[in-house]
Amino acid sequence: MLVLALDTATPASTAALIEVTADGLFGVAESRTVDPRAHGEKLAPEIAAVLAEAGLRPRDLTAIVAGLGPGPFTGLRVGLATAASMGQALGIPTYGVCSLDALGRAAGPGRVLIATDARRREVYYATYADGVRESGPDVAKPADVAVNVDKSAGEGALKYDFGVPVEEHLLYPSGAALVAIAADRVRAGAPSEILTPLYLRRPDAVEPAGRKPVLT
Repeated sequence: MLVLALDTATPASTAALIEVTADGLFGVAESRTVDPRAHGEKLAPEIAAVLAEAGLRPRDLTAIVAGLGPGPFTGLRVGLATAASMGQALGIPTYGVCSLDALGRAAGPGRVLIATDARRREVYYATYADGVRESGPDVAKPADVAVNVDKSAGEGALKYDFGVPVEEHLLYPSGAALVAIAADRVRAGAPSEILTPLYLRRPDAVEPAGRKPVLT
């Protein structure tokens, strides 16, 4: 089973091909670009690149796994809209995974804080014990994040000091970790899921509440 994994919940846009078998997961190809303003421009070429590297076509895909965030509105919707439209066009299921969970799983044993940059001098965060989420996801100022953990990961943990060691090799969700969380659904051929984004706060741009009177 060949699975396309997409994530645009952080400053990185990621596309990866993962083969899911009864025995485990095997990485086929992965492409990542770190640019918080270029998700819309980079994701489609990344998808094309990983398919070309593997000598495959979109019709060879079995399923799509997408990171649901939390993340900023504009970047996050690029990945989810792409995953949903591809799934519909190809007639294959789409599955959603909390992007922080992918980092939490990759962090391995111990108690860990996962924090990603939420802008506005805030972080999206959650805590994990041996890869299993204990609290969150939530959004807060770094000074208001009070947790008892052994280590941290995510680019938010690198940007702000939480007083614990940072796993600097785990800054962005990997395609393999996203697919690992959804692997049982993929193997079972579970029904496609609605990809509901985890925004955690309102978008910056909102519709005006009403018309303003014109003074003459």
